Amino acid sequence: MSMSRSKPSYQHGILTVVARAAGVSVATVSKVVHGRRDVGAETRSRIEALLYEHGYQRSDATPTKPHRFFAVFRDLASPYTLEVVRGIVEAGSRAGLDAVVGTTEHRSIPQWLDACTEPDILGMILVISRMTERDQQRVISKHVPVVLIDPLSEPLPGVPSVGVTDWRGAHDAVEHLLALGHRRIGIIAGRPHTPAGGARLHGYRAALHEAGLEYDSILVRATDFDFAESVGATTELLMLGDRPTAIFATSDAQALGVLEAARALKISVPEELSVVSFDDTSAAAMASPPLTAVRQPFDELGQVATRLLISMAEGTPPVVDRFELATALTMRASTARLDH
Repeated sequence: MSMSRSKPSYQHGILTVVARAAGVSVATVSKVVHGRRDVGAETRSRIEALLYEHGYQRSDATPTKPHRFFAVFRDLASPYTLEVVRGIVEAGSRAGLDAVVGTTEHRSIPQWLDACTEPDILGMILVISRMTERDQQRVISKHVPVVLIDPLSEPLPGVPSVGVTDWRGAHDAVEHLLALGHRRIGIIAGRPHTPAGGARLHGYRAALHEAGLEYDSILVRATDFDFAESVGATTELLMLGDRPTAIFATSDAQALGVLEAARALKISVPEELSVVSFDDTSAAAMASPPLTAVRQPFDELGQVATRLLISMAEGTPPVVDRFELATALTMRASTARLDH
């Protein structure tokens, strides 16, 4: 047998011996050899020591360095997701990394997690999606670098998330409407079981309470953060006998639905109805009229999430599990003082 064939055969034999000594499968030893990260630190160290002890010679080829990461969304349909994509892609580019953008519509989160173990993949930023507890436990136990942006369920301790000051932003939006003299203020809220949806609804309620106004569930409609549901929900509010004089929508997509419902009912904005949004994507500035909106710092969201991912991939865990960035209210033409 020639040396070119005997050396690979001999090397494979070492993998089998090491696997037996370490009490793991040959596939696990192979993962360590090829630089994959889905092996626990203690197991990896034990395998590395045994490989050295048995004289395993690594390939002369330079090991693959991670140069890509996944940015995975539930969908890419809303103004919000497009702004977040831009922020993540630009932050990755500044760090010398390529962002691979995808969705969970045709590829499940477990499948994305499987792909995260490839040597050239740094990890994953998961945006507005729901991770099962099993998936989160896998992230924690296997040390897969994953950062969540605006998750749809509360993450487990050890799974970092990035978002904004949802409660404060909603409070500021309603406070602005109160300062304009509005007292009957409706809300097109997000789903209250989601962290962002719940926090924005609580901010709305707190601002009303501080102004001495009672919370009226008749003025509350909960929808997904999208356009179509918001049109129907707003129509219901505007058909009330004592309709609201102002509406706070908890996303730009919902606010566009508010404007469409008002247009269809021939209710002028802001003369007869003031509208405040949450997000302040480019769609808010291009709406008719341009929307007063709570601004999310999309560039900073992308930067913070990307920096966190890089640190985790390098073995440095985040100092806290939740990172919140400040919002700011942008004034435009969709709100006006109430003319009593």
